[in-house]
Amino acid sequence: MQNQPTFVLVHGAFANSFSFAPLQAELALLGHRSVALDLPGHGFEATFPAAYQAPQDLDALAAAPGSIKGVMLADNVARVTEVLERAKRNGPTVLVAHSRGGCTATAVANARPELIDRIVYVSAWCPVDLDVAGYYAEPEMADVDPGGFAAALVGNPAELGLLRTNFRTADPATLDAFKQAFAADLTDDEFRTFLNTFQPDENLDAGTPDDRAQAATWGRIPRTYVRLAADASLPPAVQDRMILEADALTPDNSFDVRTLEGSHLRWLVHPRPAAEVLASLAGN
Repeated sequence: MQNQPTFVLVHGAFANSFSFAPLQAELALLGHRSVALDLPGHGFEATFPAAYQAPQDLDALAAAPGSIKGVMLADNVARVTEVLERAKRNGPTVLVAHSRGGCTATAVANARPELIDRIVYVSAWCPVDLDVAGYYAEPEMADVDPGGFAAALVGNPAELGLLRTNFRTADPATLDAFKQAFAADLTDDEFRTFLNTFQPDENLDAGTPDDRAQAATWGRIPRTYVRLAADASLPPAVQDRMILEADALTPDNSFDVRTLEGSHLRWLVHPRPAAEVLASLAGN
């Protein structure tokens, strides 16, 4: 087993390690070990205020403190680094990031490239020429409407020190906006089940221009980008732009590009194709 890699799985915004369970089962059945971690303030470290339960008290929810307040990208980097250091004792490591988790993975690769034998982005942010906020202002993101989720936002982020979303809303328009953005190809039951794995709070720090991919460190790690062809929240045009920018940054070490059909979340609910792609990278 010494030459077999450990897949280290990094979740996206409002998510946690729990959503990787089906993927880990498929990887195990293919003979591969994996570890899904919780970034600080996620998983069992998350805050689920009593006001978030049913019946909800939105006024109280808007003021309730959250444990993720003050968590910075540097804290995420420290958490992932610690896991990679432990995993590296057993052999190679493959760092796999989804969605906003790509910001953390990129920052880790900038800081500790020697801990990573391959980095895999699954429709994940890989900031190169711009930071995440900058990409949102670009034409490739023109069809993404963050305002569609405004009705689900609770409280003032500046006062709470975090971003809080009511994923337990019963508002049909808001639920439809979530579904169309993240899981249009899932059944309603699959979508609602996944929505119930989300936690209400996320930290505010997605990184700065200093956290973009660095050629001297991040750029020397073999890398794969798994495109999600029907992703409406991180559209293929944005995925492709980051791939092109990264390849221009390090032309001698370009992305190995794969494509899976489906939405932003489908690969986690129906994970066998993704597990097969990851397994194919085990010896590379």
